[in-house]
Amino acid sequence: MVGKDQTHAQDHDWFVATARAVRDYVVDRWMDATRRTYRDGRKRVYYFSLEFMIGRLLFDALSNLGITELAREALRDLSVDLDRLRKLEPDAALGNGGLGRLAACYMESMATLGIPAHGYGIRYDHGIFRQALKDGWQLELPEDWLSAGNPWEFERPEVTYTVSFGGTVDTVDAGDDATRAVWDPAESVNAVAYDTPLPGWRGRHVNTLRLWSARASDPLRLDDFNRGDHVGALADRVRLEAISRVLYPSDETEAGHELRLRQEYFFASASLQDLLRRHKAQHGELASLADHVSIQLNDTHPAIAVPELMRLLIDEHAMPWELAWDITTTVFNYTNHTLLPEALETWPVSLMERLLPRHMQIVYLINGLHLDAQRTAGRDDAFLSSVSLIEENHARRLRMGHLAFLGSRRVNGVSALHTELMRRTVFRDLCTIHPDRVVNKTNGITFRRWLFQANPGLTALVTDAIGPQWQDDAAALEALAPFADDAAFRERFHDVRRANKVALARLVAERLSIGIDPEALFDVQIKRIHEYKRQLLNLLETIAYYNAVRAQPTHPWVPRVKIFAGKAAAGYQQAKLIIKLANDVARIINRDPVVRGRLKVVFLPNYNVSLAERIIPAADLSEQISTAGMEASGTGNMKLALNGALTIGTLDGANIEIRERVGAENMLIFGLTADEVVQRRAAGIDATATIAASSTLADVLNAVETGVFSPDDRSRYRGLVDGIRHRDWFMVAADFDAYWTTQRAAGRLWQDRAEWTRKAVLNTARMGWFSADRAILDYAREIWNAEPGER
Repeated sequence: MVGKDQTHAQDHDWFVATARAVRDYVVDRWMDATRRTYRDGRKRVYYFSLEFMIGRLLFDALSNLGITELAREALRDLSVDLDRLRKLEPDAALGNGGLGRLAACYMESMATLGIPAHGYGIRYDHGIFRQALKDGWQLELPEDWLSAGNPWEFERPEVTYTVSFGGTVDTVDAGDDATRAVWDPAESVNAVAYDTPLPGWRGRHVNTLRLWSARASDPLRLDDFNRGDHVGALADRVRLEAISRVLYPSDETEAGHELRLRQEYFFASASLQDLLRRHKAQHGELASLADHVSIQLNDTHPAIAVPELMRLLIDEHAMPWELAWDITTTVFNYTNHTLLPEALETWPVSLMERLLPRHMQIVYLINGLHLDAQRTAGRDDAFLSSVSLIEENHARRLRMGHLAFLGSRRVNGVSALHTELMRRTVFRDLCTIHPDRVVNKTNGITFRRWLFQANPGLTALVTDAIGPQWQDDAAALEALAPFADDAAFRERFHDVRRANKVALARLVAERLSIGIDPEALFDVQIKRIHEYKRQLLNLLETIAYYNAVRAQPTHPWVPRVKIFAGKAAAGYQQAKLIIKLANDVARIINRDPVVRGRLKVVFLPNYNVSLAERIIPAADLSEQISTAGMEASGTGNMKLALNGALTIGTLDGANIEIRERVGAENMLIFGLTADEVVQRRAAGIDATATIAASSTLADVLNAVETGVFSPDDRSRYRGLVDGIRHRDWFMVAADFDAYWTTQRAAGRLWQDRAEWTRKAVLNTARMGWFSADRAILDYAREIWNAEPGER
């Protein structure tokens, strides 16, 4: 398939040949799984997500099929190193953070459990961006992951759907004194399918990730081209195909704002048309759709699917409104991932009416029937305003979270705390109407990716200790707990972790030319850069530790390496300033001879799945320090704890449930609780008095504010510090002293190697409940009504 003699083949040619050969193994199982699903008439799950952060797929497939050593041996006979090929595969640029990685974990677990499923999303040409650093500032460059092709996907040009925008809606006579709406769009784009098969553990079942690429109906305006306007002839094509170019285009402009809405409708419409076609081909009608289909909306982005399914059923398939609404509200389920206002999307009604006029008619009717029912129930105007799909307080906007809530059978949070906060805050009044609709489904991670593949040394050690059954049943990992008190096992555990740290130190040296000591405590915060995730709090504590080391250079300080990685949204200036501060702090500290290597700071650019797989097995301390009540769940906390890192964190998201299972004594918890944060904000967020009471924090803020870490621009961080001092919304100042004290406790614990390792073993042993398999079984049985297959 590569078309080269092996004597002339380059490493990339060998990678493509190997990937294609492995794909053949996957395809055989894929076809078998598809035939079984049709034969048995089993219920299908459709997972709608704007992101699928699947990473590299070669070792994923090899591991799940159980042929890694077979491939290694075959390539060795041809004088080719499989591990060298592994590094050549680019990460699929289909996601940005936890949302997309969760979708990838869940797709793998659905295949492992034999649940027939399709993932639906967009095939982005250039992802969100490739992060580079210039003088410590983030630069956004286009990802080029498709430049050499994608050996895993199958283009399906025969699977193409038309997605329309704009235009007008006419009302025409439908006979029997009835009318029907006819949408006459202004423009259309084609959605072309690309399929990637995703095998589950041991290859018993394979599901499909179907991604849509936008293609203009006309490749160019030939008349303009022949008149010499070669660029203008392509203008419409470029504009329409921009839909699948980039994930999360900046919405700082009106054009960018509109493009995001186009993206969300584009993939929702194509996916619904596709699943309706499939269902009708198999069952001959659509009235039974809810018996055979469950759709999971992964966050608010696909919420436009609710009125789109109504449009398709009513306008395209002539279904009565009542039946269509009953089907819609039975097949859809909605996962909420955040309580942040900017993530609970709203769209200007004027934009919706211009871009999707028929959908706004449907939304108005849904909302009218909904509000009429509440008026009849005696609700007052304030309540009606709160539960309305249309926000009227300022400019009229469509509330997509409300739309997803009303259009779904179940709405779930992703940790116990998050779910409770949903009920009490953003969906409080809607929950009084539908008190049983909100349920909790705490997130999980796939151990196959985050332990078996990322940390083969630890996987082998665990298997040697407790046998292989835990690889099929994560709950069996609990059998490792008694080994925490076995000194010989702890030593082997420590040796595995040290080997991982040596490998990470080598990577840091290669990429950043910074030497780090594997014997130091690796203190890791790797996640999207956001103020509520509080990388800033970590940096301020880093500076405080630096000041302490300089003040007492002969003190036996615990050597530390602070490791940061993560991207800031292109338009999020405050987050980008935090990245710059991290790099400024690293530059000053790493060059200071007084510190003598006892503190190093590194920021690894372009964080992605493959980089996470290198960092996580080497982490000693896992920073999960979000402002309490603001992190929905987190999954990085689970991955790091599974690999033996101790968590330092707040009582936020899934940290609470991790504490319940790992044990409070095996974590380092600090800071305000979610309720205390609410009380603090209500009392006022000026932190002047808090800072005055903490000389350590005051000294740190003074150093940052006066340019100690930015001598080239001493006013660079003045606004950042002023925000902490007078608008401490994220409780950076409020939690600083507790965080500083808890970090010192971590340092003392690190000096007792046996006790630290004992706690690390217990973290690994007690993380079985956080398997994605457990989470997906909960979804299947309690939300989708879909039974897993035989394992």
